[in-house]
Amino acid sequence: MNMLPSTITPSSAKLPASYEHAKTALANCVSLDECMTWGDKMEALASYAKQSKDDELMKMATRIRDRAIRRAGELLKQIEPAHGANQNITDATDSKVLTRTDAARQAGMSERQQVTAIRVANVPEKDFERQVESENPPTVTKLAQQGTKPAPKPVVDLKGRDPGEFNRSLHFVAEFEDYQRAIEKIDIEAILPGLVETERARVRKAIAAIDAVHDRIITRI
Repeated sequence: MNMLPSTITPSSAKLPASYEHAKTALANCVSLDECMTWGDKMEALASYAKQSKDDELMKMATRIRDRAIRRAGELLKQIEPAHGANQNITDATDSKVLTRTDAARQAGMSERQQVTAIRVANVPEKDFERQVESENPPTVTKLAQQGTKPAPKPVVDLKGRDPGEFNRSLHFVAEFEDYQRAIEKIDIEAILPGLVETERARVRKAIAAIDAVHDRIITRI
């Protein structure tokens, strides 16, 4: 059983040294603008223009964020989800058992962040790495969409028929229902008086053929 930690809080969680160094270096870039002191204004202008087009830092930051949220999701998935309203689950020694939600909340993650992390962790590793290392690494939101498991399709009762027979039957019934709806929409009283004899003959011939088919059907259903 996973036991609830008693000392780790979001504020006391450690960050990798390399991550801290990167934050410090980036903070220096934000607070110190050495271009402001350059005497050659055209050179400074060219530098600003170059910086504005350089999105490598943004890509690196996106990759770091993607991997961090995925790793959080992987760790959460190692804890079996607890179902039901009562989450005060204890083990044989009456010690509080760590649930997935408990772990997420203690880590400072909201319910939405918890779900997002797990969905990102659902993305196959090869697909994840290929996208993150691409020229345009995806956002966490885009990755989470890929990791959303589709709802299972409802099982169709074929009533003992093979799929081909089931499909033919479905279309057969649908054709009759479409015909019924089409006929019911026609204003017969307004149309019949305007028919000429040749048109009446064509309608009578069509009705005779339809009646013959109907007779074959009605005697077998």
